[in-house]
Amino acid sequence: MSSNNNNNNSNSNSNSNYNKLDDKILKIEQDIETAVPFLASDEKSSNLKEAYDTISNTTAKQQQQHQIVVKPWVHFVAGGLGGMCGAIFTCPFDVVKTRLQSSVYKELYVSSTINSKSSVTNVLTHFKETCNILQSVYKNEGPRALFKGLGPSLVGVIPARSINFFTYGYSKDLLKQLDYFRGQESSFLHLLAGINAGIVTSTVTNPIWLIKTRLQLDKATKKEYKNSLDCIVKIVRKEGIFALYKGLSASYLGSVESTLQWILYEQMKSAIHLRSERHVKEGKIRTKFDDAADWFARSGAAGFAKLIASLITYPHEVVRTRLRQAPTENGKAKYTGLIQCFRLIIKEEGLASMYGGLTPHLMRTVPNSMIMFGTWEIFTKLFSKF
Repeated sequence: MSSNNNNNNSNSNSNSNYNKLDDKILKIEQDIETAVPFLASDEKSSNLKEAYDTISNTTAKQQQQHQIVVKPWVHFVAGGLGGMCGAIFTCPFDVVKTRLQSSVYKELYVSSTINSKSSVTNVLTHFKETCNILQSVYKNEGPRALFKGLGPSLVGVIPARSINFFTYGYSKDLLKQLDYFRGQESSFLHLLAGINAGIVTSTVTNPIWLIKTRLQLDKATKKEYKNSLDCIVKIVRKEGIFALYKGLSASYLGSVESTLQWILYEQMKSAIHLRSERHVKEGKIRTKFDDAADWFARSGAAGFAKLIASLITYPHEVVRTRLRQAPTENGKAKYTGLIQCFRLIIKEEGLASMYGGLTPHLMRTVPNSMIMFGTWEIFTKLFSKF
């Protein structure tokens, strides 16, 4: 028994010595790692320490960059500038889309695109039809006709995008303060912020969009409106002040599109950010090229999000345009409400007509979203420095 006790004590002492030795080795390794920047000459040690500091500071900045809180006014101004740039570049497609959605131009633009051919053939035919209409408008009505409604469009786009980006960003900031979200973003938070932004934007800007639609549908052979102001006066005089809010119910329905776009965009943007963080953790030093690539990726994500959202919710665009059309010659409106409009269009023209003008709509909105969100991000970073 005494021999066993002695052996146990010996083993215990040995293990204790080994543990102390391991602790000393670990301490030495830590001291060496801390002293590395200072082991060379003064000049070399200074440069080496600066390199260590630069790497650590860069990593910290990249980790904090995604968490920077942007002031509400920055969203407001940057959103308006982004919307303006997108609207100017894509206005001709907006004119074609509006005319294809309207029943007024049904006889002029007879679509042969909805048939039994393959979907690929139909897409190509839609694209050809859109180009033909652009050429026809340019030839018969002049180049200025391709930018009909641009004035009220800009008057509408700038405040609409300003309000939308401002309301969305501000709603996110407020919602994150609730105990339910605890400062964390989620798809549900993006959903609530998107709905709020869509409702506020639609309510404020509906009269502007109605005027823009009337001007774009105004035929060159029989012009009814001289300009935006003349359009407002005649609408109020003939149809009443509430006529300026025709199509508002369809606009509320359309807020689903912008909400869905925000949700998809936020998810893809988060994935791009996580990929960048993973590269940093792997020791890759970011360059300006990486920053530019991420910016293009986020802009592309905005366009792809708009594509998916538009395909899902497009019929509301057609209904909204029909509700905003001018009354017939006898003074009676053909389309009087959201449900009535849906039913009448499907009954008279078929379900396929609910997708009239889809091709020019996508040709306009997808690049428009890419330009708008890309410009918004640039100006957001620029104004955030003030």
